Amino acid sequence: MSKTVDALRQVVADTYALIGQTHICHWNVRGPSFFSLHNAFELQYYELFVAVDEIAERIRAKGALAPGGLRNLAEMAGIDEIKEDASADEMVRHLVTANEKMLDDLQAARKCSQEEDDSESEDLVIARIQVHEKTVWMLKSYLE
Repeated sequence: MSKTVDALRQVVADTYALIGQTHICHWNVRGPSFFSLHNAFELQYYELFVAVDEIAERIRAKGALAPGGLRNLAEMAGIDEIKEDASADEMVRHLVTANEKMLDDLQAARKCSQEEDDSESEDLVIARIQVHEKTVWMLKSYLE
């Protein structure tokens, strides 16, 4: 298996973990910012759900198998889970951290795809980096 495929498999695991964490925040957010955060989290997890399919399909196009199974994906991702009763600010800080971890793994995938001259995977990863950089910016802006 190529380094790019390994890196993309990590991104799939991260994405699934982030979907779960964003979804629990969407369900359990409370307080004066409920409506804005509830809606923002929903947009984020829908976007992630579409993205993970594209990433997994890229792995398949490269002749490898996409990872699956919730336990396996959670172990691969290594993203801590948020408590169900977290405050809105805790949720936002948690999602910043999770998105930053995602960015680290996306940068690693970009590097691998560059080294292996795989511009198609690199393009996919660059697009994901842009999404997660914007998400981090928006979440951090909420905390200011």
